[in-house]
Amino acid sequence: MKDTPKHQGLRNQLVTVLKQKGITSKSVLEAISKIPRHLFLNSSFEDYAYQDKAFPIGAGQTISQPYTVAFQTELLEVKKGDKVLEIGTGSGYQTAVLCTVGAVVYSIERQNELFKKTSLLLPKLGIRAKHLSFGDGYKGLPNYAPFDSIIVTAGAPEIPKALMSQLKIGGKLVIPVGENVQIMTLIIRIDETQFEKHEFGDFKFVPLLEDKN
Repeated sequence: MKDTPKHQGLRNQLVTVLKQKGITSKSVLEAISKIPRHLFLNSSFEDYAYQDKAFPIGAGQTISQPYTVAFQTELLEVKKGDKVLEIGTGSGYQTAVLCTVGAVVYSIERQNELFKKTSLLLPKLGIRAKHLSFGDGYKGLPNYAPFDSIIVTAGAPEIPKALMSQLKIGGKLVIPVGENVQIMTLIIRIDETQFEKHEFGDFKFVPLLEDKN
């Protein structure tokens, strides 16, 4: 669990790359510069941890590329104390970024192996998510709703209605939508029945699976 000046130097380089790609949120860039991404990866990937790339993390899942993590987080415009639901805990890296920018994070993971691993890792790194759970992300966490924001870190063929219903009025849902290539989509809840939709180009994610634990 070592984090060295060399790692910090690589993180600083990564932040420069993200700025060049258009990430402007100060709190997001600060979070990326602080979080030891190499500790969320298998040690064989350690030398590549600060490249702007996705890597496998087991159970057929990946740790998203830092640009994607930063882009999704920036779209949420998290304010300190915002209640955020994350669908797909995965390695816990996105969870760590959300916690670092001040969110109160509720996260759900459907791969038991990843859920167990990440539940142990986050506290070791001093990352305190409010609630980590094992289950079907498609259903969200109705018992803890409503949320200021919901972030989905897997590609969904369509936007799950359950997630839309768990947003506060004014709340934001960021979700990659599509089968093979996904369109990053931002949904803003206007009132009880109305939602506003914005699209932000193509991204590539592992699929969000329903009822398949």
